[in-house]
Amino acid sequence: MSVTLGKLYGVGLGPGDPELMTVKAARLINEADVIAYHSARHGRSIARSVAQPYLREGQIEEKLVYPVTTETTDHPGGYEGAIADFYELSAKRLAEHLDAGRDVVVLCEGDPFFYGSYMYMHERLAGRYEATVIPGVTSVSAASSVLGRPLVQRDEVLTVLPGTLPAPELARRLADTEAAAVLKLGRTFGNVRDALAEAGKLDDAWYIERATWGQQRVEPFADVDPESVPYFSLALLPSPAYASRVDGEPAETPAVPAEQVTSGEVVVVGLGPAGPQWLTPEAEAELAAAEHVVGYGPYVARVPQRAGQQRHASGNRVEADRAVESLELAAGGARVAVVSSGDPGVFAMASAVLEQAAAGHGAGVRVRIVPGVTAAQAAASRVGAPLGHDYCVLSLSDRLKPWEIIERRLDAAGAADLVLALYNPASRTRKTQLADARDVLLRHRSPETPVVVARDVGGPEEDVRVTTLGGLDPSTVDMRCLLIVGSSKTRVDDGFVWTPRSY
Repeated sequence: MSVTLGKLYGVGLGPGDPELMTVKAARLINEADVIAYHSARHGRSIARSVAQPYLREGQIEEKLVYPVTTETTDHPGGYEGAIADFYELSAKRLAEHLDAGRDVVVLCEGDPFFYGSYMYMHERLAGRYEATVIPGVTSVSAASSVLGRPLVQRDEVLTVLPGTLPAPELARRLADTEAAAVLKLGRTFGNVRDALAEAGKLDDAWYIERATWGQQRVEPFADVDPESVPYFSLALLPSPAYASRVDGEPAETPAVPAEQVTSGEVVVVGLGPAGPQWLTPEAEAELAAAEHVVGYGPYVARVPQRAGQQRHASGNRVEADRAVESLELAAGGARVAVVSSGDPGVFAMASAVLEQAAAGHGAGVRVRIVPGVTAAQAAASRVGAPLGHDYCVLSLSDRLKPWEIIERRLDAAGAADLVLALYNPASRTRKTQLADARDVLLRHRSPETPVVVARDVGGPEEDVRVTTLGGLDPSTVDMRCLLIVGSSKTRVDDGFVWTPRSY
């Protein structure tokens, strides 16, 4: 005789007020054979207290008591090992009920899949039993509602962060976004406060404790006593556009007359090809002095965060938008650093900024360029001196120029016997260009011509290898690579690749 398996439900209870639970959640709690909930070793469960109005007599209750919360443990696997064993044991207990045909509801504060404890049961059981997740109102939404301010509006970006991140990482991410929620305060409060101050957003942040509960607490974050902060609290940076209106500040920077010269400035800064060891003292000084840092997200992330400095990270294909944004910020009087990897004048942001300035954006704004070590220079240094004589720098990307022009220039450089530094050799959507470029150069070069393939020079995944033009395998090259193709005079001796200065 077969037994019908029970069903597993992860039920979101919302932020704490039992009346903010969904109708479906309340129904399932009342109908379930088994009610499971987590608790600390003191045995009290916040989740159970929220669900209490919807429980009925005769239900089986499974109290899943954490062996540790934040304290140390003598478990051989440490804290992580103790928690992993706990989740395995808890899943086995619930599986016994499911195997017996009993439906199991696992209670979870907030939403089960939003930092919720239920997800650890789901990943262990959902492949064996029918599992359904009932979403709940999150603490972030509840905090916004009790504060009386919207989280985001229009094109603003909301970032949700755990307070357990290191302060420098928190500061970087807080500076990169318009609105934010930082969860898991408690013992991390001081860390979060430092990060908010570092990002220049401490005065805009709010502290919300036990949102929608009877004893909820809402205060400016800067005024909160760290000793009074429980785990069920969060930091909130609500919509800055809304805040600027209700607090009496202009929501947008006023337009500056075209003939008026502003005190603002855009400095386009080259970061070099990788870490801080490639950054020049001049570039470092400009970054420290900037009020705003604008750039492609991974490049902005390389800039050390300074207190009060605002960061504006964006995607890889919006160079013109970045340039306009930087010029408009400077038109309002700000000092703006636009960052590029390598040198900003080599296939990077310097041209984009000057192009938009020429189109009339940021009238009166001064633009300066601060050079950086190029990717070609960095790659060459790893193998010797392949750029020791005349050379050509060429991008294989046909996003901004037709392939016919690239091929014509490759052919000319090949006929002129120039060493070539090839940028942007391949990407996910450009698979054939490098093979075509190799074939063009083979019209003029020996298959034994040295080729340097340099990937992530100066970074954690650095890989530099020397091959030949005939032996080059395009499938081993991606967007993070730079290639140096030697001339007829380029030599490989004792592990060095170099091009003589005499011809």
